Amino acid sequence: MAFDPQAIEALFTRDGRYLCARWGRPVAPVVFGLADESLPIFREALRAVLTHAGQPMAETDPEMGANLMTFFVRDWDELGGLPDLDRLTGQSGLPERLKAGSADQYRLFRFDADGAIRACLTFVNMGGALADSHPGQLAETLAVRAMLTFARDVVPSAELARLIRAAYDPVMPAVATDAAHALRLAARLS
Repeated sequence: MAFDPQAIEALFTRDGRYLCARWGRPVAPVVFGLADESLPIFREALRAVLTHAGQPMAETDPEMGANLMTFFVRDWDELGGLPDLDRLTGQSGLPERLKAGSADQYRLFRFDADGAIRACLTFVNMGGALADSHPGQLAETLAVRAMLTFARDVVPSAELARLIRAAYDPVMPAVATDAAHALRLAARLS
């Protein structure tokens, strides 16, 4: 899929508002709910995506410890067992809403004062449609979707990797709310 300005704008427009933000600090990941033997697959997929974008990875974030948190559950009811989930997400009744919406994943971003990504929380329900996912493909997909504030789910591809790399170019802003930003990204891809 080639990304022209209109396609790029659509990737970052939700409810009529354009927002393209990237990480403004090194990414310090942690994964909950996976077997130990699966962790290296997810860590290496994230490392590859971050390296391609030119974004550093760290063991810890000085303010938060971990700033990219991924939670795997077999069903959304398991989230009820997470202490302070409402405080962590800023949303009450999240497990019930995800269950009612038949969601298989949910992503929530937190931002620094300048609007760059400060943290990303991802919740993945492995009891439904994702149960038979290939671990490597799932790991890459989750890593890619956490790199920018995509307004819809994206699928890893060479063209999407180029778009992420363009958004992480140091001359590009860490956050953009004007849809004209899509023109700048498109120009970097041509």
